Amino acid sequence: MRILIVEDDRRLAGVLRRALAEHGYAVDVAATGEDGLHLAELEPYDLVILDVLLPQLDGYAVCRRLRALRRNMPVLMLTARDAVDDRITGLDSGADDYLVKPFAFGELFARLRALLRRGGPFQDPVMRVGDLEVNTASREVRRAGKLIELTSKEYAVLEYFVRNPNRVLTRTQIAEHVWDFDFVAMSNVVDVYVHSLRRKLGDDTEPRLLATVRGMGYRLRAPRV
Repeated sequence: MRILIVEDDRRLAGVLRRALAEHGYAVDVAATGEDGLHLAELEPYDLVILDVLLPQLDGYAVCRRLRALRRNMPVLMLTARDAVDDRITGLDSGADDYLVKPFAFGELFARLRALLRRGGPFQDPVMRVGDLEVNTASREVRRAGKLIELTSKEYAVLEYFVRNPNRVLTRTQIAEHVWDFDFVAMSNVVDVYVHSLRRKLGDDTEPRLLATVRGMGYRLRAPRV
């Protein structure tokens, strides 16, 4: 999952970025409302964490412009303003949730998981595709009941597949959702991670759960019901 943080407090933005990266998220940071709006227009972010008190454009204006542009990714407003009227203004501007500073990181991650579930086909924290189970709360992965140990990036790649079952995902789409702007593109990095996932999932023989679509990318095969 790829997240945009729009926050002018460099220290807080850095702490947030490190914490999210440790949990396997790809993270970009913008320090002004204008820069945040520009990035959100260009990139396919899964979620935006948006401060209210920003230079150039405040968070309310950024959120309203995103919605006017039909950019419908979930938006979590993160701000020191805790008055009821401020929360109402934030939600009415198009935000999906509102978290007041200071906050506990456990609550932040729980809200992020809830927002990401809300925007997709899986409302339960445990996503199932065939005999594969991915628990987005504990980040545990099981296949046929067996626990699979994955690195944070392997988990991020797999979660993106599971959120898009039976959909062909190009290497570019996968890279854009799992790595941030600091990532130096490598022609075979997605292939390396898919190969590693196949090995760990016991998916080295046909018919594979992670299928190669020649000339296009990969697809997670979900059983038809």
